[in-house]
Amino acid sequence: MSPSSIHRLNLTRRALFGKTAMGLGGMALGSMFARDGFAMSPDPAASAMPHFAAKAKRVIYLLQNGAPSHVDLFDYKPKLKEWHGKQIPDEIVGGRRFSTMTGNQTARPVLGEISNFAQHGRSGAWVSDFLPQTAGLVDELCFIKSMHTEAVNHAPAINFFLTGAEQAGRPSIGAWLSYGLGSESNEMPSFVVMTSRDKEASCGQIFYDYYWGSGFLPSKYQGVKFRGSGDPVLYLSNPEGMSRTMRRGVLDDLARLNEIKLAESGDPEVATRIAQYEMAYRMQTSVPELTDLSNEPQHILDMYGPDVKRQGSYAYNCLMARRLAERGVRFVQLMHAGWDQHRNLNSQLKIQCEDTDAPSAALVIDLKQRGLLDDTLVIWGGEFGRTPFLQGDIKSVKNWGRDHHPYAFTLWMAGGGVKPGLTYGESDEFGFNVVKDAVHVHDFQATLMHLMGIDHERFTFKFQGRHFRLTDVHGKLVKGVLA
Repeated sequence: MSPSSIHRLNLTRRALFGKTAMGLGGMALGSMFARDGFAMSPDPAASAMPHFAAKAKRVIYLLQNGAPSHVDLFDYKPKLKEWHGKQIPDEIVGGRRFSTMTGNQTARPVLGEISNFAQHGRSGAWVSDFLPQTAGLVDELCFIKSMHTEAVNHAPAINFFLTGAEQAGRPSIGAWLSYGLGSESNEMPSFVVMTSRDKEASCGQIFYDYYWGSGFLPSKYQGVKFRGSGDPVLYLSNPEGMSRTMRRGVLDDLARLNEIKLAESGDPEVATRIAQYEMAYRMQTSVPELTDLSNEPQHILDMYGPDVKRQGSYAYNCLMARRLAERGVRFVQLMHAGWDQHRNLNSQLKIQCEDTDAPSAALVIDLKQRGLLDDTLVIWGGEFGRTPFLQGDIKSVKNWGRDHHPYAFTLWMAGGGVKPGLTYGESDEFGFNVVKDAVHVHDFQATLMHLMGIDHERFTFKFQGRHFRLTDVHGKLVKGVLA
């Protein structure tokens, strides 16, 4: 729906409320219904949402910035050990594009996996010994080993996964879902973002705000970023000397002024201002309760690992993700940087796995124990994979590394309507190219939308004369992963 259409509908709604005696009562009743879950969203664009019965009510996206090495963690290829140190065949590489770090590198020796693989569970999924906790729950997971993308550098590739475009400016997945499906919570935002990074600060990954932006959608749908230290959200506390009653009065007066402005202009950003003031007021109570871990059993804290109480850590954020899911947050985007092992694969990859393995597995187990996994889609994966060949000199073992690799990589999903214990798709014997059941980024996005009850081709927003959607003009449903 276009902004001008929303403007007209807002004017019509205001006229109706102004001329109908039951207008204010209807607003109050609608608010009560929305609070209690009977209404999905007040936005005109969402009137037909969901398009069909959803498998998942919410998403927790564990985005591993920097790109985990699929051939060292999930995609077991004995050929790599067999060919270790030998030049990868030219017919495999086939003139593919890489980052500037290996784009002009003529020697491309195959690098065998640096970890040990074993099969696990009834499904027999291959997982590295760097991820023992993840290996223990493979029968809950759906591995996609045939992911492929287009970008060869981090920011464009991350943005492509999150917004459907390599360039900044499009709405992120969380914003699309918030706009289309509304919120299940009256006390928390529908879209929350948390970030963390490796303790060694081994790579320079930057968390850009446009990763959780609303793009051309009204800005009230952008993600609310919880900070990694201090108050999770700034300015929630009342200034010294201001009581909660006084704050309520100030907000009521501001709302009246903003409503006058909204009536004059129909600007959706004014409506955003009203909504965000009200959400901030409610979060003064809900956020302190959210972050109070005193009621968490010790065995749950232990499951997430020793970093669970360190605000801003990956473990802490995973536990917060579960608590946010319990409170009805629609989309939790948890981003963890540090997977960019260009020159430190032998040291840093294992450290990254030690920091993230237990919290990721604990989140899935915790959700299942609480009956939340069935309708919560958990996603774990990076923006691309790592090259099967070496970046650098094979003789310099300490400096072994792998470059960015968009042509085949692995991610996993759990809960929310995907098949557990499934390995979908396949790469070639070097883990270089997809050879079976290819899944493009837009296919992944279309499938995520489907699990949330949305037909990605029908869910559009008109901007600058064109109907945009998350998947652009691409994307097909990956039916093979659906439960």
